[in-house]
Amino acid sequence: MAGKRVALALGSGGARGYAHIGVIEELQDRGYEIVGIAGSSMGALVGGLHAAGKLDEFSDWAKSLTQGAVLRLLDPSITAAGVLRATKILDAVRDILGEVRIEDLPIPYTAVSTDLIAGKSVWLQRGPVDAAIRASIAIPGVIAPHVLDGRLLADGGILEPLPMAPIAAVNADLTIAVSLAGSEAGGGEEPVEPAGQGQRATTEWLARVWRSTASLFESNAMLNRTGSGPEDDPAGGDSEEELVDATKEASVVPKLGSFEVMNRTIDIAQAALARHQLAGYPPDMLIEVPRSACRSLEFHRAAEVIDIGIELAAAALDAFDTKPESPSVTED
Repeated sequence: MAGKRVALALGSGGARGYAHIGVIEELQDRGYEIVGIAGSSMGALVGGLHAAGKLDEFSDWAKSLTQGAVLRLLDPSITAAGVLRATKILDAVRDILGEVRIEDLPIPYTAVSTDLIAGKSVWLQRGPVDAAIRASIAIPGVIAPHVLDGRLLADGGILEPLPMAPIAAVNADLTIAVSLAGSEAGGGEEPVEPAGQGQRATTEWLARVWRSTASLFESNAMLNRTGSGPEDDPAGGDSEEELVDATKEASVVPKLGSFEVMNRTIDIAQAALARHQLAGYPPDMLIEVPRSACRSLEFHRAAEVIDIGIELAAAALDAFDTKPESPSVTED
């Protein structure tokens, strides 16, 4: 078996990022030592909390969140930069983190963000951890961008949804990438329309979230901006081209509001970018969390998504441990 020193790349994907917690828990339970970490968006949040030694406390807090608690934590914005400011959520994270700077962390940590003016990725490797997290989680059109050092910074997943490059120089035995844009086994995706009673309840709750935000504005204007519903599970698809017969009548096509269209567009683009990043910096192990694991705003489902991360990490580690080693070449 390979050594136990691990460098982690944690991808973006909203509430599916709770799975990162499960992956880290499984690694630690098996005696692995995380010696470097980079993250985009939710990956930056989980990675920063782990590097600061506060992930268990955050996990307990996240598991306690109900739908109502999440609704109360949302911080509607009256600006066009984002529907939410996320101030209350970030205040809660800051209370858990305390005042800690990246350069004082015991392991290398990089939060990846995007400079909206320059159109470039920004690696945040100095300064307050909470400010770096805030800059990395600004989902376009949902959470307002963050101004830091004169830069207008938004979600790191815009350009680096799976930040492999920042961990390339980390002295580790293994590099592990955790993508939140995986497909179901066999390449399928869950149906676009909610199928069961539980999913219908979640859909109704998310609709309530968006209606509560819209209440600060003229309802029609806000609904035009955010969409009429919160169903944000990404559509299945691949980056490969597909020929379509335009003469055929369409089968049943789900109705998508503008929010769903925006969310799916971002997710498809990020999945394609992640594949390119994996090709440029292939990890020793790739753990893929299905996009159907949960919707991007379902932050009240921490316990079950963490369990998904544990299960996927266990399966990946078992497969890696039993993989036959490549034969070594010796010279005569």
